[in-house]
Amino acid sequence: MPQIAVARLEDLRDQQSVKFRFRREGIKRDGFAALFKGEVIVYENICRHLPISIDYGDNRFFTGDGKHIICQTHGAIYEPLTGLCTRGPCEGASLFKIPFETRDGQIWIETEPN
Repeated sequence: MPQIAVARLEDLRDQQSVKFRFRREGIKRDGFAALFKGEVIVYENICRHLPISIDYGDNRFFTGDGKHIICQTHGAIYEPLTGLCTRGPCEGASLFKIPFETRDGQIWIETEPN
């Protein structure tokens, strides 16, 4: 499967994210990459309660204190490093992690061809 660069590491700052699009199972999907406590995290941008974007389209994924990922619509709270929902309507479910690698100062993921 081909790989695409979805973000430059220098563009990520704590609690700042970069959104991107990719294909899986023949469907275009949205994802986001961010830094949390110095670690890169990459997830599909879809709430586990209902299939809508976590950020409500405004590229805001973190709570005001920066400790958790929050679904802007339902208030579901996710642990950034694991993706586990710890509070809200989908408690116990986890965000879909996107496997990635970093090289040449960028984050790369696999995607299906268009």
